[in-house]
Amino acid sequence: MTLTTTAVLVPLLPFLGSVAGFLLGRRAPGFVRPLAVLPTLATAALAVCVAVGQGGGPATDVATRLTPTGSIPIDLSLHIDGFAALIGVLVGVVAACVQIYSTGYLRDDPRYPSYAALVSLFTSAMLLVVYTGDLMVLLVGWEVMGICSYFLVGHYWETEAARAASLKAFLVTKLGDVPFLFGIFALAADAGTFQITGILGKVTGGGLHHPTLIALLLLGGVAGKSAQFPLHTWLPDAMAGPTPVSALIHAATMVAAGVYLVARLLPVFAASAAALVVLAVMAAITMVGSGLAALAQDDIKRVLAYSTVGQLGYMLGALAVGDRGAAVFHLLTHGAFKALLFLGAGVIIHAAGTNSLAAMSRMGGLARRIPDAYWTVTVALLALAAIPPFAGFFSKEAVLGAAEHAAHGQAHGIPDAAGWTVLISGLLTALLTAAYATRLWLLAFKGRGAEVPDHGRQPLVMNAMLWVLFVPTVALGLTGPYLPAWFDGRSLNPALTTSVVGTGVALIGGLVTYAAWRHTSARAARAPLGAVTVAPDAAPGLAEELAIESHTPAYGGIAGAPDPADPGRLLLGPLHRHAAVGFHLDAVYSTLFVRPVRAAAQLVRFLDREVVDTYVRGAGTAPRWLGAAVRRAQTGNVQTYLGALLAGSLVLAVVAVLVATGTGA
Repeated sequence: MTLTTTAVLVPLLPFLGSVAGFLLGRRAPGFVRPLAVLPTLATAALAVCVAVGQGGGPATDVATRLTPTGSIPIDLSLHIDGFAALIGVLVGVVAACVQIYSTGYLRDDPRYPSYAALVSLFTSAMLLVVYTGDLMVLLVGWEVMGICSYFLVGHYWETEAARAASLKAFLVTKLGDVPFLFGIFALAADAGTFQITGILGKVTGGGLHHPTLIALLLLGGVAGKSAQFPLHTWLPDAMAGPTPVSALIHAATMVAAGVYLVARLLPVFAASAAALVVLAVMAAITMVGSGLAALAQDDIKRVLAYSTVGQLGYMLGALAVGDRGAAVFHLLTHGAFKALLFLGAGVIIHAAGTNSLAAMSRMGGLARRIPDAYWTVTVALLALAAIPPFAGFFSKEAVLGAAEHAAHGQAHGIPDAAGWTVLISGLLTALLTAAYATRLWLLAFKGRGAEVPDHGRQPLVMNAMLWVLFVPTVALGLTGPYLPAWFDGRSLNPALTTSVVGTGVALIGGLVTYAAWRHTSARAARAPLGAVTVAPDAAPGLAEELAIESHTPAYGGIAGAPDPADPGRLLLGPLHRHAAVGFHLDAVYSTLFVRPVRAAAQLVRFLDREVVDTYVRGAGTAPRWLGAAVRRAQTGNVQTYLGALLAGSLVLAVVAVLVATGTGA
C-alpha cells in the first residue's frame, strides 16, 4: 500500500466508524464499542506507518481537482511533511486512548453510542485539518470540529451548565471564525490559490500584497479555536463535558488546530513584523493570565483547562519568534502529558463519585486508593512544570531558547520586541505553572477535605490508558535531537541559560507553593475543620461552582467541608477573587455585547408587538367592525326590512323636494 493510500485511510477510517456508529448504535448496541475502538486503533497504526514512510524527507503532495469554481479552484489534496506526520500520530494515539478509556468511563451512559460516534467524527475532522493541502478543505475539518465540540461538551444536556457551556463554546469559536474565513479568502485572492504549497511559494517568490491584514484576520480564528486571549473564555467552561472529551480537545484536536495552522502558514505571518508582535503579545497575555487563573481554581478540570490555555500560549509564542520546530515539539509533548493529566483527572473524579467536576478542596484520602492515577499524574505534573528529565522540560526549553535567540536579534526578520515579550512572559509563566501544578497535586492527593466513599477499583481500561500515555510523557522529550530533520532543521536542544533560569524559577514556584500549603495547613490544624469557612469575597463564583457540583446530578460533588489549606489564596492575596473568575472577562463581554444585544432584542420585540402588530390588528379590526354593523342590519324580519325601505324612500323624497325647491329658487 502506497504512502498516499495509507494517508487517505487515516482520516477516512474514523469517519466511516462514525457513520456506522450513528447508523447502528441504537439498533445493534453490541457493535458500538468495536465501531468506536477498532477504526481508531487502525487509524493510529496507519498514522505511525505514514510517519515512518514520510520521515524527514521531502513533503508528499498529491492533489485532484475537487470542483471548478470559475476563479480559484478547490482541490482535494494531501500535503504531508515531517511535522504533519508526527501530529497525525499524536491525534491517532490520543484518540485511540480516549476511545478505549471511554468504554470504562461511560460504560453505563445511555448516550454512549452517539458520544463514541461523535468522538470518531471529531478525530476524522482533525486529521483532515492535519493532512490536507487545501485551505478550503481544511476549513471543512475546522468547522466540523466546532460542531462536534458543541454536541460533546453538551453531552450532559440535562444540566444547565452543560447546555450553557456547549453554546458558549460554539458561539465564541464562531466569533473567531468570521474573520478567519475572510482571511482565507483574502489570502487566496492575493496568492491566486487555496493550495498551501502555492501560497507558501507566493510568499517566498514575490510576497503578498496585504500580509498584515491577512495575518490578523487569520489570528481571529486561531484565537477562537486555540483559546487565546481574548477568546479563551469558552475553554474552562467546556469542562462541563465528559472528561475523556476534555482530554481529546485539549491534547490532540481543536485547540491544537489553531497552532497547527499558524505553523503551517508561518511564512505568511513572518511576512509582517506587526503581525508577529501582535501574536507575541497575545501569547504573553494568555500565558500569564491563564497561569494566575489556574492558581485560583478549585475544580481540578478548570485548573487543567487554564493550563492548556497557557501551554498553547507557549506554542504560539514560539511561532511569534519564528521557530516552528519548537512550537510543534511542545505541541507533541504537551499532547502526551495533558492527555494523561485529563484521563488521570477522570480517574480521580470517578473515584470521588462524580461524573464530571470535582472540587479539589473537598478531596481527601484518594492517593492510596488510586495508586495508578497518583503516580502517573505526579509524573505528568512534573512534565507540565518542565522539571527535567521529563518531556515538558525539553520542549518548553526549546521555546524559551528560541525566544532568547530572537530577543538578542539573532533570528532573521523577527522583531526583538517579540522575542523579549515571549521570553519574559514565558519565564513568569514557568513560575506560575510550577505553582499551580504543585497546588493541584497537594490538594488532590494530600488534601484535608472529607474522605469520599470508596467506589472500588477503577476500570482496568482507564488505568491501562494512563500507563500507555505515561511512556511518551517520560520519554518523548529525549527525541528532541532527532526531530530537527522532521521540521526546519533548527536544533531543539535546551540552551544552558534558559534551562538554568527556567528550571530555577519552576523550582521556586513549586517550593513557595509547598511552603504556603504547609503554612495554611498548620493554621487550619489549629482550628476544627468545620469551623473554617471559605471567605465570601475570596472567590466569587466558587460557591456557585460548589452548589452546581452538589445539586446537579451530572456533577454530583463531594460532600463535606472544604479544605481551608489552599496555598493559592495565600499566594495571590487580593488578586485571588479576580483570578478565580477569569479576571471578569465574561462580565466585560456581558456588558459590552450580551446586554446590548438583549436590549436591542427587547426593543425589536416591543416595536414588533406594539407598532407592527398594531397596524396588523387595525387592518383586521376595521373590516370586522364594518361587518358587525352590517350583520346587525340583517335581522331576517320582513317588517323591519319594509319599514327601513319606507323610511329610506321617505328620506329620499324629502331630499329630492329640497333639492328641487333650491333649484327653483
